[in-house]
Amino acid sequence: MFKGLSAFPLTPITSAGIDRQGFIKILERLTAAEVDSVGILGSTGSYAYLTREQRKHVAAVAKQHTGDIPMMICVGAISTEQVLYLAEDAQQLGASALLLPPLSYQRLNDDEVFCLFETVTQRASVPVCVYDNPGTTHFMFSDELHGHIAALRGVKSIKIPGVPSQPEAALARVRNLRGKIPHDVTIGISGDDSAATGLNAGCEVWYSVCGGLFPEVAKEITQAAAAKDSQKVMECSARLEPLWALFRKHGGSIRVIAAAAGIIGLTNTDCLPRPLLPLSADNIAEIAGVLKQLALN
Repeated sequence: MFKGLSAFPLTPITSAGIDRQGFIKILERLTAAEVDSVGILGSTGSYAYLTREQRKHVAAVAKQHTGDIPMMICVGAISTEQVLYLAEDAQQLGASALLLPPLSYQRLNDDEVFCLFETVTQRASVPVCVYDNPGTTHFMFSDELHGHIAALRGVKSIKIPGVPSQPEAALARVRNLRGKIPHDVTIGISGDDSAATGLNAGCEVWYSVCGGLFPEVAKEITQAAAAKDSQKVMECSARLEPLWALFRKHGGSIRVIAAAAGIIGLTNTDCLPRPLLPLSADNIAEIAGVLKQLALN
């Protein structure tokens, strides 16, 4: 399942709680587009703000409405004990894989992160994807640590942050990591604005926030990458530069995607868990203009 487009949908959360109907509408877009897999309860899925019971509910709804599409569920939590409970829940609810970030309150060291993955892979009956996202976890993986973790039985993919913008540097980045990990462990790119460069540099999967709301345009990019059409990959991504610029302007994708989901009528524009706040009316109007310009609806 660790190839092509892995779409990471928003979990819309309003003052009344999880917007089940809004979430279903988002999932229906992914099934209609026939994405390669879905990543439930990722960072844009607000996993860190939800209780265990809420996360079980979200995963159950996702499984019900995504059919046979492989489903990866994030099981990130502060303590290893919590992670194991969440992993058990995810597997019982039909997860095809687990997404594991090294969350912490106290700063973790390499040995502690390795032990976390070792413990989870020993208990899990489905593959594990390493969630390398220093922007949210504040933990920096070295390629050497990635190599040690990727050698664990059950680790099958690494979700890396954005690669350098220069193609040669991106290629070197991916090649260096590739040289440290087993051949059957895939490398997936996140950071949507560098996805095209990462795919052209050899990443096998795009773990995509954009794909979680606009799967058709994201799928066009991954299909071009699979066809080795590097020029089309870059052209498709360049067309979406106004969206990438919004992500950068607002410190990441979640606030923009939440506003976009409201603008196109899937949920409320205020659909983020507190303490996250919705964007201002002026910013929402700007996002609406970009969606219209790009024909994203």
